[in-house]
Amino acid sequence: MAKTQKFKTEVNQLMELMIHSLYSNRDIFLRELIANAADAIDKAHFASLTDEKLVQDWKIRIDIDSENRTVTVTDNGIGMNEAEVSENIGTIARSGTRAFMQMLSEQKEKAAGAPELIGQFGVGFYSAFMVAEKVELRTKKAGSDDPAVLWISKGEGSYTLDTCDKSEAGTEIKLFLKEDAEVYLDRWKLENIIHRYSDYIAYPVILPAKKVNEDKSEEWEDKVVNSRKAIWLRKPSEVTEDEYKSFYSHLSNFGGTEYLKAIHVSAEGASEFKALLFLPKTAPFNLLMPDIQKKGLQLYVKRVFITDECKELIPDYLRFVCGVVDSSDLPLNVSREILQENPHLATIAKTVVNKVLGELKRLLENDREGYEKFFAEFGRILKEGLHTDFANGEKLKDLVMYRSLNSADGKLITLDEYVKAMPESQKDIYYITGDKVESVASNPVLEYFRKQGYDVLFMTDPIDEWVMQSMFQYQKKSFKSVTKGDLELDGEKEKIEKAQEKYSALVEYLKNELGSEVSEVRFSARLTDSPCCLIVDGGALSPHMERLFRAMHQEIPESKRILELNTDHALIDALNAMVGCEERKEELSKLVHILWNQALLAEGSPLKDPAAFARSVTELLLKSVK
Repeated sequence: MAKTQKFKTEVNQLMELMIHSLYSNRDIFLRELIANAADAIDKAHFASLTDEKLVQDWKIRIDIDSENRTVTVTDNGIGMNEAEVSENIGTIARSGTRAFMQMLSEQKEKAAGAPELIGQFGVGFYSAFMVAEKVELRTKKAGSDDPAVLWISKGEGSYTLDTCDKSEAGTEIKLFLKEDAEVYLDRWKLENIIHRYSDYIAYPVILPAKKVNEDKSEEWEDKVVNSRKAIWLRKPSEVTEDEYKSFYSHLSNFGGTEYLKAIHVSAEGASEFKALLFLPKTAPFNLLMPDIQKKGLQLYVKRVFITDECKELIPDYLRFVCGVVDSSDLPLNVSREILQENPHLATIAKTVVNKVLGELKRLLENDREGYEKFFAEFGRILKEGLHTDFANGEKLKDLVMYRSLNSADGKLITLDEYVKAMPESQKDIYYITGDKVESVASNPVLEYFRKQGYDVLFMTDPIDEWVMQSMFQYQKKSFKSVTKGDLELDGEKEKIEKAQEKYSALVEYLKNELGSEVSEVRFSARLTDSPCCLIVDGGALSPHMERLFRAMHQEIPESKRILELNTDHALIDALNAMVGCEERKEELSKLVHILWNQALLAEGSPLKDPAAFARSVTELLLKSVK
């Protein structure tokens, strides 16, 4: 006899939320029902291991009845009796899965392969009311003599329970669609939803299709529409290269089928998951366009698609990695669309990052040419991690590469190779930042390092300067910028002091003539060939960083330069002789400003008045010619 019962208050609230605001995409209803059906089959399959009478060909079936405006989802899983229907559908926070797993735990019979399930009828079941004005559920418990149950509701606060005729175990859910949901009577629409969300469900999902015979007659035939090929669950030795290429093409935003490396991850313990990740060969055009580039990995829970952009699974500096993570025990909150903030995600992300960085290290060690090609494409992105991921800072330092003063033919070197090649007298790791290798290589500040045989790293990626604000040491050796004034250089200290005294008049003149342009004028052991160079105080922004900020239209105060002079250069002697000579006062002023502008050009900075500089140089040339 049929009996009507009211939903619990929290169920009414949930359905109101479900129908009006919880899900952003109505297509989700089919994903939820198929996932629940797969869970129910998982239970029946597990039970069949000890009860042969339950064994059968497991499957999920979807039927469309356009005339009556219904979509029916049927499974031959574990099913439910009346008490279980009331308990699982009438109350939130109860599920057949939880009770099932509790039973196994109490009996201490939890086998290694026992399913850890989302829940045969968790809250996802209520998503049916997003598209249905009425839902009829028929279910029969597998291996039980209990009568089949009919559950009917319009989602308006109550439901009806009755017995019904159903000979086979399992569950059938019939949705009477709303008028604005008739699009789901389109077979093509349902097939697309299945491909997007449920393609890797372990059991065949059958969606009948029309078949045209040779005599032009039509008939319906069962068609399995999901691929069931979750290659991330298979051993690498069982996956063919064609399967990898096909899956990579499906996953990536990079286009094509060529990838650099496929990485399998299998984790057990506190957080169980499997993953298949790909390192691409070439960077896409939008890699440096964060607003239009997808970030994150595809996330599945027990083969059920959750999202194709789970940013919590991989950091930004590894955004070129594409792949899928399939969790066995990731908790979800009220909707599969909205992930809880929980430690499982952080644990998965940590494992994924360690695996990717480990594979990159192996690539560097075993295939130098391949790694250098990879680094040319993605190195500047990888370097972001040096500033943002302190936990993996040392691993990342082992992976970055640079051109350098001593590397032949533009060859890239690692930090480890730099340190191993350091002379015994060298204490620090030296670097210089700039726009291009050619411009930094010609900077006069490098003269001392050439003379000493010390190597200097050329950091010419725009991100390098930013990264170096937080990269202080490698293998207990400090990083030092050669354009900063805090370098302790081995040199002729006594000679510099004497020069400072000998040329004190010139030093004072230069300070007065250049005025606010300079913070200090001094002699240095930095130079061997050039008459002078410009550096900045240790805590000040470098000229390169200033240019980067201005290119981004950032208003920043200009750092005053320190003008360093070469103790042994003939020009310094000549200028010093002109100081105090009234007849050559105007000439000296022009020469000093030419020298200053020349130093600015050498460090890569723009001139305030290029035209005036050109005129002064022309006058100097004419005088020389005459």
